[in-house]
Amino acid sequence: LGIEATTDNRRLVHGRDIVILAVKPQNMNRVLTEIAEVITPQQLVITVAASVTTQFVEARLRVPVPVVRAMPNTPCVLGAGMTALCGGLYAKDEHLATAEEIFRAVGETVFVDESLMDGVTGLSASGPAYLYVIIESLAEAGVKLGIPRDVATLLAAQTMLGAARMVLESKAHPALLKDVVTTPAGCTIDGLLELEEGKLRVTLIKAVVKAAERARELVETQNAHSPTPQTQTRHRD
Repeated sequence: LGIEATTDNRRLVHGRDIVILAVKPQNMNRVLTEIAEVITPQQLVITVAASVTTQFVEARLRVPVPVVRAMPNTPCVLGAGMTALCGGLYAKDEHLATAEEIFRAVGETVFVDESLMDGVTGLSASGPAYLYVIIESLAEAGVKLGIPRDVATLLAAQTMLGAARMVLESKAHPALLKDVVTTPAGCTIDGLLELEEGKLRVTLIKAVVKAAERARELVETQNAHSPTPQTQTRHRD
């Protein structure tokens, strides 16, 4: 397959057109220090590490190399992922287009300002975990009502998948789609009342905000140990 494996990061980076940094945030500083010796402005660096800013990468590499930051999520393994992208100080439209082409292969992409990346982390990057809890809870309810677990899980998961497609393909607001299901004096309105009394809506909002705040804390921790580069970002609508 033409795949080369090595523990020498400098060797891996030398002469490559595109360098994808897919390492844990706590290892990023060490990796950047190593490859800074061989990286050139003609290369494109893409980072997928959570809470690692383009400023952090640029400051460690010390040369005007284009950097694109990506925040994907785990459904990328099925080609159903969601990836947010933003460019650093030296990233031009062609660099953003290259990164977009890469991540389009595993799902949908969107360009955002880097100031929104912590929110993206809390919403779409962490989001699958929240939805797994919801699917599990719905399936447990089915089991409580006598439905076999495998059938209950299928019912819950496919219902969530179908609802997501309705939002994406109809372009309608979720509230309008909810109203279509909710007939007067029917079963659904009673279920929704229980959700509101259980503060599901508020709890989900707080979960996303809390995860985003944690992402921001990790950014601040990273930047505390990094030289302060010139601040500017580029993004494309």
